[in-house]
Amino acid sequence: MRFIKMTGIGNDYVYVDCFDQTVEHPARMAQIVSNRNFGIGSDGLILVLPPDDGVDAAARMQMFNIDGSEGQMCGNGIRCVCKMVHDHQLGDRHSDNPMRIQTACGVLSLAYEFDNEGKVKTVSVDMGSPILEPAKVPVDAEELTETDQPQTFKLSVPGTTERFDATFVSMGNPHAVIYVDEVSEETGDLLRSWGEALENHPAFPERMNIHFVEAVDDETAKVLHWERGSGPTLACGTGACAVCVAGVLTERTNASITAHLPGGPLHLEWQNSAHGTPGSPPGPVIMTGPATEVFTGEWPS
Repeated sequence: MRFIKMTGIGNDYVYVDCFDQTVEHPARMAQIVSNRNFGIGSDGLILVLPPDDGVDAAARMQMFNIDGSEGQMCGNGIRCVCKMVHDHQLGDRHSDNPMRIQTACGVLSLAYEFDNEGKVKTVSVDMGSPILEPAKVPVDAEELTETDQPQTFKLSVPGTTERFDATFVSMGNPHAVIYVDEVSEETGDLLRSWGEALENHPAFPERMNIHFVEAVDDETAKVLHWERGSGPTLACGTGACAVCVAGVLTERTNASITAHLPGGPLHLEWQNSAHGTPGSPPGPVIMTGPATEVFTGEWPS
């Protein structure tokens, strides 16, 4: 199996060109190659395939987490898919700009810029509109206590007496945004200790991505991530989008922010965020960040 190791600000995956090869049992393969001691080392496996018949797209993305579960979407991953399709000339639409990529959350549009060698360097992704209805995130609100802030409920850490205000947003996958006074080493220790319990809270029928966030100012946030199925990661693109939305909903940050993740910064903009206008649908979130190829290799069959 020929593969490419790629990363979006530290959110690294093993990518496989499935235009001309097939991966048998991808869920199991994700567990094997993701192992950082005995495998390639990654947050999961992403297959880059031809789009389904009749779908207007250059390629299709299918992702698997480190535990073998299939993910719905990865914002950092899709930027790297765009780079891989263009730089390695996969399919007959590799030069489309914007490029359309089919995902489990629908077809997304990506615009990209080049480095001095004509390779894709930076990608802006239209991540679509956030889903704000708790039942569709999905969250079982009966297991939680409402607060006076939109999308926000009291969330307890199972097995402890700790409780947080958590703001819930779906970007095609579910996110809980928890604001803290400061993102620090101690905050990271707490997230590592409580992440699995929070991910699998009884209120989350499809588990949950957890984000601890410090609102530094109106245009800046610091974020730590716990990704369902993977644990702590250096970056989470859909999570950063959820942080942008949650910041507007709770009036902590503006609709255009820079999110500083452990792996580096992402720029987010919630366009036409008409959350305060009754009957107006929310606009899309645009995420901009780098995509980097690390190395190529061949995994023995």
